[in-house]
Amino acid sequence: MAFRFTISGPELEQWYDWAKQEGMSAQISPSELDWLIMAMTPLDSLSLRLGLFKERSQIPINCPLSELTQLWQRRVKQRVPLQYLVGVTPWRRFSLKVSPDVLIPRPETELIIDFALKAAQHSPNPHLSSGHWVDSGTGSGAIALGLADSFPQATIHAVDTSMEALTIAQENAIKEGFSSQINFYQGSWWTPLEHLKGQVSAMVSNPPYIPTSLLSQLQPEVKEHEPILALDGGNDGLESINYLINTSPHYLISGGIFLVEMMAGQGEKVAKLLQESSHYQDIGILPDLAGIGRFALAYRC
Repeated sequence: MAFRFTISGPELEQWYDWAKQEGMSAQISPSELDWLIMAMTPLDSLSLRLGLFKERSQIPINCPLSELTQLWQRRVKQRVPLQYLVGVTPWRRFSLKVSPDVLIPRPETELIIDFALKAAQHSPNPHLSSGHWVDSGTGSGAIALGLADSFPQATIHAVDTSMEALTIAQENAIKEGFSSQINFYQGSWWTPLEHLKGQVSAMVSNPPYIPTSLLSQLQPEVKEHEPILALDGGNDGLESINYLINTSPHYLISGGIFLVEMMAGQGEKVAKLLQESSHYQDIGILPDLAGIGRFALAYRC
């Protein structure tokens, strides 16, 4: 990052104390303020925690203090997610570009890559790791990047209806060095992948799964700023998941993996839908770090 401005330690200290109070009044964690400062200056968490910056005469910063104030006020007053204000978010070992055109990748979604690795090892088909893997509804490209990183011999196919999202996903793939391994397609779910029917090793997805009636109850950071298309799962929240359950057997090879994220409490219904399909075996509901069933895994018969 090229730092274009400077600020003195005492100036930053005064601003930091003010911003911290503003954030706490709005029930925003001071860790978010630290993240903003670390994104805009070369300071690290230790310098902030111990106040080591306070005596410095000059600290490089990427914007004037007035602009930093505007950013923090957008976080506090308008509830804009900090990830959108900074423009990046950490996810697994990556630093991903994000904007309001894409859902912010959540830490719990990182687990889907670990589950994919284990699923490939336990599949009755030993050749999955070098086949075609699909990230359906890729958004920022997080899952596609995680798969490319974990399965270097695989070809990854990332699909999204939003051209704006695909542009960001492609930028992330280039930045992280995976642009030659990931193919991007604009379209709805399997529609752009007709040429892969019967050839896909795995379909991994974090689809929309929130019931329409619950959208209004979400935190303002989510309902007012993140793309509704990536959140709204229809009347029961299972519209997209049900569609993927019904269509994926046409594309998956025998022993191929079906792996999706879902909302807490949906596991029993999703497992039933997979069983009723009669195209899947070894159906399981996998827990997140809190022990709550948040992922559905099955293998193509």
